[in-house]
Amino acid sequence: GLLYFTDEMLKCNGHSIEGKTVCVSGSGNVAIYAVEKAEMLGAKVVTVSDSSGWIYDKDGIDVALLKDIKEVKRARLTEYAAARPSAEYHEGKGVWSVKCDVALPCATQNELTLDDAKALVANGVIAVAEGANMPTTTEATEYLQQNKVLFAPGKAANAGGVACSCIEMGQNAGHTVYQHQDVYDQLHQIMVNIHKACKEASEKYYGKYDLVKGANIAGFEKVLNAMLAQGVC
Repeated sequence: GLLYFTDEMLKCNGHSIEGKTVCVSGSGNVAIYAVEKAEMLGAKVVTVSDSSGWIYDKDGIDVALLKDIKEVKRARLTEYAAARPSAEYHEGKGVWSVKCDVALPCATQNELTLDDAKALVANGVIAVAEGANMPTTTEATEYLQQNKVLFAPGKAANAGGVACSCIEMGQNAGHTVYQHQDVYDQLHQIMVNIHKACKEASEKYYGKYDLVKGANIAGFEKVLNAMLAQGVC
């Protein structure tokens, strides 16, 4: 869902995820599959991280190797670097110091700070999309937007998990079985629709493309309409 939203945001502004260099933080469930989907859509992901350090892989993250280390062996990223000649392991923080077109924070709250935002802008980042709950500090978000970086807030960009739960509920209610592509297609359309709602809300009330404001307003309108439908006045 994160990648579908990010690609839609990029396309709406004359870009595409295809061919872009992407930095991802984290190496858990969200991060691993963000890496996988980004590469499926034609991007090159060059970083992942864990609580001890981070990997820079100039040839692009090897998803199969990453899955084996993190999902099968439950090991640290030092093993990725040991098994991959093109990879460098660095202790501590540092993912956002790497030059990239797109940054996807997919780890912890407040992990992308103002200093990180300044480093990303200095390196020419085009877009930042949140794949975790509030991973970008308020100061960093404001700095990125002030410097014309496309910014996708988690309440919109990270809605794929909830969306998939809704798809699962529909599958169960219909006593049917969806194939992978069925889920991808439905999720893709959901994320496109969420982006559209955020875009239209921001343009209607602020006269410009601002997904932070748009997500807040679109979310509020959805709750309001549900309350009105239940007879609240």
